[in-house]
Amino acid sequence: MSSSYIVYYWIFHLLMFIIIFCDLQMPTESAQITRVNTTTQQAHSSQRKLLVHGTGSCTNRDISISQSKDSTSGIPQYIVQIVNTCVSSRCPPSDIHLHCGWFASARIVNPTTFKRVSYDDCLVNGGKALETSQAIRFTYSNSFMYPLALKSAKFC
Repeated sequence: MSSSYIVYYWIFHLLMFIIIFCDLQMPTESAQITRVNTTTQQAHSSQRKLLVHGTGSCTNRDISISQSKDSTSGIPQYIVQIVNTCVSSRCPPSDIHLHCGWFASARIVNPTTFKRVSYDDCLVNGGKALETSQAIRFTYSNSFMYPLALKSAKFC
């Protein structure tokens, strides 16, 4: 592995961390990053910042989906990260489905991680629950980036 690859690898993961956990709004076209459903309410105390929800349970807003283009030659590669940002561990989302069109990849994607079950319906994590702060990551190859958006999820 070349040293430049390692540097790019760590820079990419640092940027993903900043984007997801600091809620930065980056321009979609220049950074080629898409963010979906990441709003939360914030409560402030004198020294701490706490993320809370009115009902204390998880909702669709707590599933963060981001994509970025990997700089490679040949068929473009896209890295997808799906994260449960809910702070409550009572009812983690399961049976998560995304809008995904005719999703296909020249690179094999592990079907237990992400699988198109029908047109515009892709299953995340084999339907299993996505625990608090758990992230599902995968890479796919295609000539264009598929728009991915939350379709449905079960919360207990």
